Formats: sequence, C-alpha cells, structure tokens
Amino acid sequence: MRAISYVDNMEVWKDSFSFSIPIKIRFSETDMFGHVNNVSPFIYFEQARIEFLKSVGLFRTEATEDTGIPVVADLQCDYLQQMYFNEDLSMFVKANHVGNTSIDIHYMGVVDGNIAITGRGRLVYVHPKTGRPVPISEEIKKALMTT
Repeated sequence: MRAISYVDNMEVWKDSFSFSIPIKIRFSETDMFGHVNNVSPFIYFEQARIEFLKSVGLFRTEATEDTGIPVVADLQCDYLQQMYFNEDLSMFVKANHVGNTSIDIHYMGVVDGNIAITGRGRLVYVHPKTGRPVPISEEIKKALMTT
C-alpha cells in the first residue's frame, strides 16, 4: 500500500477507528467504466461524518446564539482500490485532532477487508449568523476524542 501523507503508521492508524457505518454502493455512484465515480467517496465521507457527529451531540439541526454549526473547511481523498456497484463499504470516521474551534476528521473506507479509500478534512465550528468560528465545548471535545 502506498504511503498516505496524513498517516504515520498505517496499522496504528487503522486500529484507532471505533465508529463506522455500513454503505451499500449504489449503481448511480458508478461511472461508465463500472467502478465508483471519483466524487462518490465525498458523499460517503459526508454520510459517515454526519452520523459520527450526531453520535457525539455535535451535529444539531438548529443552532442557538451560544452554539455553532460544523462547516467543512477542506476535504481530501486518497483512492487505494477500485470499488464497484453493490459492494458493501464500511465507512470509518474519527476525530484525529480537536482544536478550539476546529476538528481534523479522518476517514477510512473498507471493502472485503481491504482499505479502498482514506481521507481527511477540517471542520470549523461557526456561528450560523456571523460565520465566525466559535469554541467547541469541553464536553463535545471529550466526546469527539473518546468515540
């Protein structure tokens, strides 16, 4: 397996994930060559990220004056193996680092026991009206780092 820039030790990194969701690859996510289109993993990342954030109480449908909303600031994907229609993808997600107002999220997609895709991205917690970063509570920070 080729080196991934944000992974120091693949075995340690792989074993550090505890949260995952199952995804069945749909026909509409494939291209004319029969494999998953290169934009589809970003949809998988989003699906897993939302479920992960909901599980720790960070993703809220409405923000108040005291809270913010998570906004994707950057996102990248590394493609390691082709994926195909109707395959079962286990999409893992974790908070790799939590700062005062941002979270570095890592992703790992596994098909048939093999890592097919990896990714990382930064979320910034912002106030819904001003768009300015707001602090992430200590309670949420703790939940992010223990899930």
